[in-house]
Amino acid sequence: MGDADRPPVELAHRDEGQGPLVLLLHGVGGDRLLWNGVAKELSSEFRVIVPDLRGHGRTSAPSGAGFALDDLLGDVLHLLDEKSAGPVHWVGFSAGAFLALRAALDHPDRVRSLILVSGAAYLDSHSKAVMERWWSTSQEEGAEGLAVRLLKDLYYPDWVEAHLEVVDQMHEEVPRRAYGPAVAWGKALTGLDERNRIPTIRRPTLIVQAMDDQVVDASHGRILRQSIPGSTIRIFAQTGHLIPIERPTELAQAIADHVRRAESDGGAAP
Repeated sequence: MGDADRPPVELAHRDEGQGPLVLLLHGVGGDRLLWNGVAKELSSEFRVIVPDLRGHGRTSAPSGAGFALDDLLGDVLHLLDEKSAGPVHWVGFSAGAFLALRAALDHPDRVRSLILVSGAAYLDSHSKAVMERWWSTSQEEGAEGLAVRLLKDLYYPDWVEAHLEVVDQMHEEVPRRAYGPAVAWGKALTGLDERNRIPTIRRPTLIVQAMDDQVVDASHGRILRQSIPGSTIRIFAQTGHLIPIERPTELAQAIADHVRRAESDGGAAP
């Protein structure tokens, strides 16, 4: 549960394009830059809002701020209220997919459609162990060790070989980032399990999963597809966890196709 007594955090964000509103949510330790390639493609046809969630990117976290999903969701809903936005298309990546899923479950009137990228309905022992390994590596081996660990866990190896500039970028970025909020958000996800509730979702839903994801096992895509009525799934082969970075054009096209169908159908699941 979130801290209802605290005001929402004002989120730094990008807001560009015109048309149906697509909201892009990053995951633990990320920021809105994750979506640069996807947002560029989508903004030619849709209005795209890309926030930095509390404690990430350019959005600070007040002292004592909580990182439960309800806290983060309250910030996002506040941002949409400030934009006078009606129901929007929620796109969540990784832990951001948990956030989008919670919106569809608890605030279905704010959701026109749902796109879950590298997501899941619950935090399993594997994903929990991966995050704990990140934090222990950071403490024991420092920024250099964490950068190497993240490169191995987040990307498909062949993609890294073809984009060696990412290696340098990772080694430059990791020392600059403050991971306290990421750790807090990751810990807040412990015990999260929405499997009993997701069959109640009645919004058009697209699931996007990577076959070679080392953070969220691809089997979670099957669970989501089988549990959410009328949902569809897109699976990328030879792709790691960071689908928005490895496959931005294909992901943007999948999102755009889904949003067009949802708009055509009036936002109701079949």
